[in-house]
Amino acid sequence: MKRFPKLDLPRCRLRITQDGSGEVRVWDDIRAAWLVLTPEEWVRRHVCGYLTGHAGIPSGCIVQEYPVPVAGMPQRADIVVHDRSGRPLLLVECKSVEVEPDKAVYAQAVRYNAVVGAPFIMITNGLRHHIFSRNPDGDYTRCADFPDLAAYFQIDK
Repeated sequence: MKRFPKLDLPRCRLRITQDGSGEVRVWDDIRAAWLVLTPEEWVRRHVCGYLTGHAGIPSGCIVQEYPVPVAGMPQRADIVVHDRSGRPLLLVECKSVEVEPDKAVYAQAVRYNAVVGAPFIMITNGLRHHIFSRNPDGDYTRCADFPDLAAYFQIDK
């Protein structure tokens, strides 16, 4: 079975299988489906594991392969986290470890977020992560740390 690199994300428990043709698949708990385990999917599974296991995000608030029409063309954001009211909080663009999360990936996330409207975006290749907050003027500022998104899910007493 193909080996995937260790990432700069907490380890997560994955169910992996290999079918008769040799294709490696991974179980996606959120979508309840077996997916082909590509290098990008390896990163996406770990990001989802981080969001649910460490950042306090309920799995029901995570949408993967989120449809984003850009200039009339159908595109998909890798991950969009919503609050309990359905408002987008975070858009995540995942790349394989071989792809540097550079200006082009940042521009892609910003393009998608012009449609989605989340206050935060993240670009990652599993080894390097860049998180930005959207300013009221529409520009972005790089965040020093991952935002406390769990605060959006706290219930006021």
